[in-house]
Amino acid sequence: MEVIIQLDPSHRTLELFGAADKNLRLIRDSLGVEITARQLNLIINGSQSSVNKAADVIDKMQKQLIRRGNVTTDDINLFLSKGASSVTGKTSQAITVYSNKKIIEPTTKGQLKYIETMLKDDVTFCIGPAGTGKTYLAVAVAVSMLKKKQVRRIILARPAVEAGEKLGFLPGDLQAKVNPYLRPLFDAIGDMMDFSQMRKLMELDIIEIIPLAFMRGRTFNESVVICDEAQNTSPMQMLMVLTRLGNGSKMIVTGDITQVDLEKGQKSGMVEAIETLRRIKGIGFVELNQVDIVRHRLVQKIVRAYKKKKEK
Repeated sequence: MEVIIQLDPSHRTLELFGAADKNLRLIRDSLGVEITARQLNLIINGSQSSVNKAADVIDKMQKQLIRRGNVTTDDINLFLSKGASSVTGKTSQAITVYSNKKIIEPTTKGQLKYIETMLKDDVTFCIGPAGTGKTYLAVAVAVSMLKKKQVRRIILARPAVEAGEKLGFLPGDLQAKVNPYLRPLFDAIGDMMDFSQMRKLMELDIIEIIPLAFMRGRTFNESVVICDEAQNTSPMQMLMVLTRLGNGSKMIVTGDITQVDLEKGQKSGMVEAIETLRRIKGIGFVELNQVDIVRHRLVQKIVRAYKKKKEK
């Protein structure tokens, strides 16, 4: 089968094709098609399904260039890994953050449902495997609400539980000891605003990144509270977190219940909370799965392989 895509003269073919046509080569190698560029035409040859997929990927790349001004290898890998679950056109819900370089959008139907649930409900539970954007999208919604002055503060918390390793007595003061556990939250929020801006907001306690234990006895009003890695909370800790919710606030609880690092025999507080609260109005529940993974396309295959092994 052969398909000819006519490019708009205003499109920057260098950014679309990539240096030395690396973007086209990535599509060709991934889908097993032939792609030939002739002036403003792209000619794609191969099996019907592969040619249609390649044409769809190139269409998404063109839209990405118009919307954001650049297209990266990660973007192309994402387009290649997504099928019918992708979110495009009018169904996409963009999130504006402090960074002028980007807007953040859901790329799958699962992620779209997650964002809609966070905006609609005051408490949201989200479970899913690594790479589905659970933490990243929660932080994006929180930063967007702060920018729009819908809330006054962002509270980001994680339990300080080691993932199968014993780190021993870490050097330094308390902040230095807990920083490794909170690093993913720093990374997510640092992607949405300049470092100097993030530092200023943290100094003013407008953004607070804390270990879970530091939430005890506090009430958070007009805030977005994100509890990350919540599968590693005990039932008592989970109850403590949920009862911190104050007036005008939202709480987002995220975790991967297939990766619980608690001591053997101890039940996850997140699992118990989902079982207990499922019928309460105003509390939303979202479950993401392998098709929502937005990291390198191999991550999907890795998660799927481990799931199959566990089922056997």
